[in-house]
Amino acid sequence: MAAAPQDIPDNFILETRGLTKEFNGFLAVCDVDLRVHRGRIHALIGPNGAGKTTCFNLLTKFLIPTRGRIIYKGEDITFAKAAEVARLGMVRSFQMSAVFPHLTVLENVRIALQRKLGTTFHFWKRESSLTVLDARAMELLDAVDLGPFARTIAVELPYGRKRALEIATTLAMEPDLMLLDEPTQGMGHEDVGKVTALIKKASAGRTVLMVEHNMSVVSTIADTITVLQHGRIIAAGSYAEVSKNPLVMEAYMGSADSELQGAH
Repeated sequence: MAAAPQDIPDNFILETRGLTKEFNGFLAVCDVDLRVHRGRIHALIGPNGAGKTTCFNLLTKFLIPTRGRIIYKGEDITFAKAAEVARLGMVRSFQMSAVFPHLTVLENVRIALQRKLGTTFHFWKRESSLTVLDARAMELLDAVDLGPFARTIAVELPYGRKRALEIATTLAMEPDLMLLDEPTQGMGHEDVGKVTALIKKASAGRTVLMVEHNMSVVSTIADTITVLQHGRIIAAGSYAEVSKNPLVMEAYMGSADSELQGAH
């Protein structure tokens, strides 16, 4: 269970202190001190192999750190379980599309809402008992422009709309902190623009921490950016600040004299 509250400023919803993960002598994440401001969009970027997804796995408790601490909303969650941090309001999406493919779009969101009824494991109840959730499910679908697709089977959705459905199901969990892992991965330009706008819209009243390769997305919506390389933080700040940082330019472009513009 989470430990007693720790000293964390009210303007930070999440903080790591010396966060480290070692795999058989290999340091995937090393001494990461991350601070995520409440109510902002915070992007975690870096070249392939920088440790971004490992860091996400540590934050959401799919991995236990070798050392270091994770403080969320004033509580030490370093050794908490994934389900515990989800109940505390930290909800994650994944790189791969993760929807129930043979259920309708509405049914996917309704499942995410079902925990509010306290009947998640009441398998003997009829499906009709869930219709009380339909109005809220439709509100969430309308928020991500999926209202007209409510009765569509999820597998029939284009990839970009499946990502929008994931955002809707994540919002159904009423997160205080949304963690989005490569939300625009594999998308065409048009879908990237749509999902970027949805993330910005979904961030109203909550905090977003995202791993993202697309620099045009990061530059458009991220308030704060943390850059990882070889598992360590090499820069942090606004896009204007980190894009001109020589260490960042060298990490992405191979030279401190290059410009970081729209790199994936």
